[in-house]
Amino acid sequence: TCWHQHSVEETLELLVSHPHRGLTAKEAQRRLAHYGPNALQESPRPTFWHLLFNQFKQFLVLILIVSAIVSLFLGEHMEAGTIMAIVVLNAALGVIQESKAEEALAALQKMAAPEARVVRDGHVLTKPARELVPGDLVILETGNYVPADVRLVEAVNLRIEEASLTGESLPVEKKAKGVLPPQAPLGDRRNMAYMGTLVTYGRGRGLVVSTGMRTQFGMIAEMIQSYEEEETPLQAKLDQLGKWLGVGCLAICGIVFGLGVREGRAPLDMFLTAVSLAIAAVPEGLPAVVTICLALGMREMIRRHALIRKLPAVETLGSASTICSDKTGTLTQNEMTAVQVYADSNLLYIIGEGYRPQGELQEEDGRRAELRWYPSMRILLQGGLLCNDARLELIESDGGEDSTWHIVGDPTEAALVVAAAKADLWRERVERQFPRVAEIPFDSQRKRMTTIHRLPGNRAKSKEVAAPDLQTPYVAYVKGAPDVILRLCTHITEDDRVWPLDRPRRERILEMNEALASNALRVLGIAYRPLEELPPNPKSEEVERGLIFVGLIGLIDPARPEAKDAIELARRAGIRTIMITGDYSNTAAAISREIGLIQHGEPVLTGEVIDGLSDEEFAREVVRTQVYARVSPQHKVRIVETLKRQGHVVAMTGDGVNDAPALKRADIGVAMGITGTDVSKETADMVLTDDNFASIVASVEEGRIIYANIRKFVY
Repeated sequence: TCWHQHSVEETLELLVSHPHRGLTAKEAQRRLAHYGPNALQESPRPTFWHLLFNQFKQFLVLILIVSAIVSLFLGEHMEAGTIMAIVVLNAALGVIQESKAEEALAALQKMAAPEARVVRDGHVLTKPARELVPGDLVILETGNYVPADVRLVEAVNLRIEEASLTGESLPVEKKAKGVLPPQAPLGDRRNMAYMGTLVTYGRGRGLVVSTGMRTQFGMIAEMIQSYEEEETPLQAKLDQLGKWLGVGCLAICGIVFGLGVREGRAPLDMFLTAVSLAIAAVPEGLPAVVTICLALGMREMIRRHALIRKLPAVETLGSASTICSDKTGTLTQNEMTAVQVYADSNLLYIIGEGYRPQGELQEEDGRRAELRWYPSMRILLQGGLLCNDARLELIESDGGEDSTWHIVGDPTEAALVVAAAKADLWRERVERQFPRVAEIPFDSQRKRMTTIHRLPGNRAKSKEVAAPDLQTPYVAYVKGAPDVILRLCTHITEDDRVWPLDRPRRERILEMNEALASNALRVLGIAYRPLEELPPNPKSEEVERGLIFVGLIGLIDPARPEAKDAIELARRAGIRTIMITGDYSNTAAAISREIGLIQHGEPVLTGEVIDGLSDEEFAREVVRTQVYARVSPQHKVRIVETLKRQGHVVAMTGDGVNDAPALKRADIGVAMGITGTDVSKETADMVLTDDNFASIVASVEEGRIIYANIRKFVY
C-alpha cells in the first residue's frame, strides 16, 4: 500500500487503530503472531561443502585435476603431487575468501532501534522494537531512531535525518497532514518516517504501517540477499582461456598421436607421448601467479587509499568502463558550507573548506574584504551565529597532530557558525557579550527561528555591537526562509544606517535571492529587531514583526576540488562518469556543471521520469544521461543493470543504506570508509579510506597495471 497517499483518518480506518489509545495488548499479540517480529530475516548462507565445490567449477582447474590424475597413472608422482598442491592451495584460498560472509544484514539490524515508545490501551509503554505490529501508535522524539515504517499522525517541528536511506544531505521537515500522489519519490514523502532514520529535531507520533522485511530497510535487505555473485571479467577470461587450452591440447595431442602411428610407432608409446605433451602444455602455475599478482595489487591499492575486501575486485576495477558515483561525500565534501553573503548591496565570497574555521571574506575580484569596511556584514554573520543551536568543536588526536573540527547540531546551522569564525567572530566570545535570554524555536509552519539576547552594558566600547544606532537593552535575531523574513521586515540596514524597506530595495533583495538559489545554494535571510523590554513569554506574533532586514547567506555542500581533474582523467582513459544522487535536480545539476560532468542545457533525469520509461526507452536514455537526481535504491539498481546489459563494466560508489543494493549489483561496489554506513562497507568489494572520487580513478589506474601484468604472463 502507498500509505503516503492516504489521509490520517483513512490510515486509521485501514489499520483498525485508535489515534490516542493505539491497539489493545490482546490485538497486538494477535497481529504479532500473524505478521511476525519486526526484524530483518537472513537467507541461509552457503555451507562449507557448497563453497568448496564452487572452487572446482572453473575449466582451467578441471584440466589441472585431469592432468594430475593422468600423471599419477603414468607414474609421475612428483608431477601429480605438485599439480594437486596448486589445486588444493587455490581452493583453500577461495574458500577462505568466500567464507568471510557479508555482514550487511547485521549492519542493517544495528541501525534499527532496539526499543520503541508505543501507546497500547491508552498507556505509553517502552517495548522491544521487534514486538511492534502494523497499527501500533509510536512516539518519536529528538534522538530516537524510527523503529518501523510509520504514517505520521502528528508532527511538531519534526525533522528526520534520512541521508542513509534517500541520499538527501539535509534533515527533512515532516508534516502529518496532507496526502501525496502514489508516485511521490521516497525523499518527498513528508508524511512518512522510515525504519532506521534518525529524529534530529522536534517530536511526533506515527502509526506503524510496515514491519520487518516489509519496511524500506527490509526491501533493501531482500535486494542485497537476492543478488548472486557473478564472475569477474578476469574469471570469465581465464575460464575461456582454459577451454581454448583444453581444446588446443587435445587437438595437438591427437595430431601427434596420429602422425606417430602413421610412421609405424607403437600406439601405446605414442599415447604416452601425447599425454605427456598435454600435461606439459597445461599452465599449472597460472592460478598461483594470478593470485599472487592480485595480492600484490591489493597491497598497492592500500597506498592509493583503497581497501580491497574481495581479491578479484582488484582486476575488475582495472576493467571498469563506467563509474556511477554518489554525489554527497564522494564528489562533494559532505560539509554544508556558507559560500556567499549579501548585505548592504554588496556580495562577498567566503573562502575556506568545510568545517575548518580557517578562511576569509573576498570581494568579487578576489581581494580580501575586512569586516570593518562592511558594518552590515558583521551584523549578518553575528545574527547567523547567535540565532543558532549548533556548536563547532576541535577534536584533538592522541599525538596532538591531525586534530579535526567536528560539528554538533544541524549542518546548516553549523555552516553559519563556521562562516562567522572565518570572520573572527567566535561563538564563545560573542555569546559572552550577547547572552541568550529567550527564544522562539524553529517551526516548519513559520519557517523561521528567533533568539533574544541581552546587549552589553557599555556598548560604546564593544567591538561586537549589533547595529550602530541600537540603544535598546535587548535585541531579537530572526533567521529563516528569505521570502518569509522579508514579509516581516519594514526597514533595512544600509550605509551604516537603518532605512525604510521600500519597493526598489525589496525587489533588489528578491532578485539576489533568486540569483543565489539558481546556483543551487540554500539561502537564508537574517533580520533583527531592537526590544525595549524582554517579553515574559515571547510569542511569534509579538516579536517577529517590524523587523530590520540585514542580508542573505548562501550555503552549499561544495564539490571536492580534485573531483574535476579526476573526472577529466577518467574521460581521457575512456571511462565514463555518471552521478546518481537522491538530492534535488537543481543541486545535482549545479555540482555536476562545477566539476565538468555536464554542460549547461544537458539533461538531468529524475526518479519520477525513470518510473514512466519502459526498459527500451530507458536504455536509450542511459546512453546520453550523465546525471540522475531524486532516485530511490530501485532506480540505482535499474541504472546499473541497464549499463551492464549494454556491455559496460560498472563500478558503483556509495555511502548509505540506499546505495547497498546497487553496490551489490555492480561489477564492483565501492563504499566510503569515513562517511559510509556499515551496511555499505559490508556490501562493497572495495572501501575508500579517504572518501575521495580521485582515489577511485587512481585505483582504476592500478587495476589496469595489474591486468596488464597478468596478461603478459598468460602470453
